[in-house]
Amino acid sequence: MLTLDRVYHAAYTLKNVIRDTAVIQAPDLNPEADIYLKTENLQITGSFKVRGAYYKISQLSDEDKKKGVIACSAGNHAQGVALAATANGIKSLICLPDGAPISKVEATKGYGADICLVKGVYDDAYAKAMELKDEMGYTFIHPFNDVDVIAGQGTIGLEILEQLPEIDAVIVPVGGGGLISGVAFAIKSLNPDCKVYGVQSEGAPSMYMSLKKEQIVNLDNVKTIADGIAVKTPGDNTFEICSKYVDKVVTVSDDEVASAILALMEQQKMVAEGAGAAAVAAAMFNKVDIKGKKVCCLVSGGNIDVTILSRIISRGLLSSGRSLTIRIALTDKPGQLEAVSRIIAGLGGNIVSIHHDRYDLNIDIVSCILDLRIETRDHEHIEAIVNALKNEGFKIVE
Repeated sequence: MLTLDRVYHAAYTLKNVIRDTAVIQAPDLNPEADIYLKTENLQITGSFKVRGAYYKISQLSDEDKKKGVIACSAGNHAQGVALAATANGIKSLICLPDGAPISKVEATKGYGADICLVKGVYDDAYAKAMELKDEMGYTFIHPFNDVDVIAGQGTIGLEILEQLPEIDAVIVPVGGGGLISGVAFAIKSLNPDCKVYGVQSEGAPSMYMSLKKEQIVNLDNVKTIADGIAVKTPGDNTFEICSKYVDKVVTVSDDEVASAILALMEQQKMVAEGAGAAAVAAAMFNKVDIKGKKVCCLVSGGNIDVTILSRIISRGLLSSGRSLTIRIALTDKPGQLEAVSRIIAGLGGNIVSIHHDRYDLNIDIVSCILDLRIETRDHEHIEAIVNALKNEGFKIVE
């Protein structure tokens, strides 16, 4: 059973192993609330996962330690298990889907683990891990549905209460539920008045749907840029704990997550992965009632794949009104491009790319198409530019 003593014991065990991550104020993310960030993206391995993995491994018997441990993960859990096992002098084997990003595979190797690449997706890697566990006698380190793992993640709750004694609410990203189970249990045990909210992606709402239906729901598929919380089925332990201690679980869209990643980079000079930015997205877009309250958003990880970071930034710029892509149908005559540019420049827009096409078969033979990408301030600025172009007789192609 999960007890407060076990969470405190985990905190003692981890004291000289993990970083004591800071809580920083972030007032601009939502001016209506007093927002703070718990920066687990700056934890060793770049995520909170090392807490639960290390505590679980530290509690194994000497016999189990000799046999080694096995896990399956496409990211943060793999790195946490690898580091924890190596630190305890234990062999670790991580099963990864063969499509996992090369950066994450290499990072996991770098922490001392052996890698088994499995053809397919996470579920295939999990099946292979179960097969090897039985065959070789390894101990399987579950990413979330394990009491020791949950206790390790719960140490974050203890730290938040110590760093922010008068906190009104904590917002936590949710995948399988290990993180929020530990945090909610610790916080509610010590401060029942503090609200604990969970956040899932709209494309992977397994815990959200489970709590709504009051039974564990297994999703057929998940799709989200927040890969760290893309879990089809919550655990039975985590579902039970969340049902008792979590006040509410909400969902955010991929566009909202992208906007949160962008805001963290611009305002806080902080890199967060999709899952890590989910709690911030919930605060930014008022998914829960935080007006006038002191709120802590848990930034759970920063291991974002740099190959998709630029795409996420572009998406964040578009969804937050910082960038406008527009197509204009023009009469093909001199001065048209100059007129369009003058209108945009006069309103403070900055054209960053332009494509002029007079050979599109879908337009009149005496017309042309102008595709523009424009830097803008916000959605009101976009509306002003579009209306000004229309008022001057330019046709916007939807």
